[in-house]
Amino acid sequence: MKIVLVRPNYESHIITPPLGLGYLASYLKKHGVEVKIIDALRDNQTTEALLERIVAEKPDAVGITCLTAFYKQVVTLSRLLKQRNLRVVLGGVHPTFLPYQTLRDSQADYVIRGDGEIGLLKLVQNDFVNDGIPGVYSRQEIESGKTPDEKAQCSENLDELPFPDWEQIDPNSYPEAPHGAIVKNFPIGVITSTRGCPHQCTFCASPNFYDRRIRFRSPENVLEEIKYLIDRFGVREIHFEDDNLTFKREHVERICNLIIENGIKISWACPNGIRADTVDEDLMRLMKESGCYCVAYGIESANPQILKNVKKSETIETIEKAIDAANKAGISCQGFFIFGLPGETSETIRETIDFATNSKLSRAQFLILDVIPGSELWHTLKGQFNPDWTKNSFKEPEWIPHGLTKEQLESAQSRAFWKFYCNPGRFLRLAASVRPRQLRYMCHRLKDYRILNLPWRTKSAPDVGESGRGTETRRSANAHPNPHDVNSGQPVEQSDATGFEPLTFGSGGRRSKV
Repeated sequence: MKIVLVRPNYESHIITPPLGLGYLASYLKKHGVEVKIIDALRDNQTTEALLERIVAEKPDAVGITCLTAFYKQVVTLSRLLKQRNLRVVLGGVHPTFLPYQTLRDSQADYVIRGDGEIGLLKLVQNDFVNDGIPGVYSRQEIESGKTPDEKAQCSENLDELPFPDWEQIDPNSYPEAPHGAIVKNFPIGVITSTRGCPHQCTFCASPNFYDRRIRFRSPENVLEEIKYLIDRFGVREIHFEDDNLTFKREHVERICNLIIENGIKISWACPNGIRADTVDEDLMRLMKESGCYCVAYGIESANPQILKNVKKSETIETIEKAIDAANKAGISCQGFFIFGLPGETSETIRETIDFATNSKLSRAQFLILDVIPGSELWHTLKGQFNPDWTKNSFKEPEWIPHGLTKEQLESAQSRAFWKFYCNPGRFLRLAASVRPRQLRYMCHRLKDYRILNLPWRTKSAPDVGESGRGTETRRSANAHPNPHDVNSGQPVEQSDATGFEPLTFGSGGRRSKV
């Protein structure tokens, strides 16, 4: 039996190893299945070239990871594969929450809801006959418009999962286009030490994807993977893409202490974000000692009522203390902000921009709300907007708060970047951090966020600034590949982003990554 796992080409200035596919591949291989990973995003392949490459492998089935941000590309590829009489299985955050629509649009044979390792293996072992495998559905098995409640069985003990198939997603084969934009060292090893999120943020798909649960790898298991990445691939930096690395203090403390005790000299960062209410100066100092140089906080808005509206369960005071703690420890801070959340007005936008500009943040990422399948907002705002699977994720609004316009939200995003980075110190530090080989991707970011066009700039609006937490850029989906795959179990949807995204039949998640 041979399975080909695919990430299609799409528009992104973040090009990092697809952990979800890596986990699926290693899990299937552990059980005797031949697996080939094809990452068309990394390889910058056209749809036509990708199709021929897949067909040449003569697979028994093709698994495609699917996030909302590149749903259109998945549908196109799946239909072309079905025309070649190939069996297709889809997984990821989008199919998990819209299984029937995904099956109808893509003509795929199956979708897998939730973590994909066990469900896909059972389907393969059963010769692709679904006799009630939990979380596996065909179009015929789903009533139109009705989302099944059951997800695929997941691994409760994450240590039992083999490391991702790093031989097929070698960190050295990826361009200098990391999540977070700016890094200290290459190559980068991407790791998740947990799966899940117990919080309730209404803009994020992760809580519902993981049923508000969080599962942990042991710190010892995490350390072994770090050692393997260093010894086998010469990795010099680690990016933790967890939704909640610092959720359990003893977990992150143990990881830090193991790195220190084993004399591992490596830089590391948390580009997918950590919660401000889980850190203090003591923890930040320990993280710094073990090699951490940058963390990101999901701040979302500086308006207290908006934070309540989206069930953030954090206060501006807590966020300010967390930023201060990181700065005192010598750790750089990035802030993630979202314009267009429920309750947003011109005044709250101004409040958020002023907060970011006057804060001690080193970098900031300003996104426009994407209402993504699986998030609470997807349900509460139903009927108030028309989903557009072709829009530029996190840069074009589809739901607009009362009293605002599309143009105001897009203008706010560009203005926020300019005003934040017009601080000479911030701008010079950012410029000094950019490596020559990253310039191409930085230019993509500047263009995508309309920073180069200055469409908002008028005589009455003289503000100026720059870039931050990324998602997808506009690279032609067919010709040139925009938040931390098929389902494996990983992080806000694209995301998305934000992020990263849940490790699903690929990588699903919260908002989408930079």
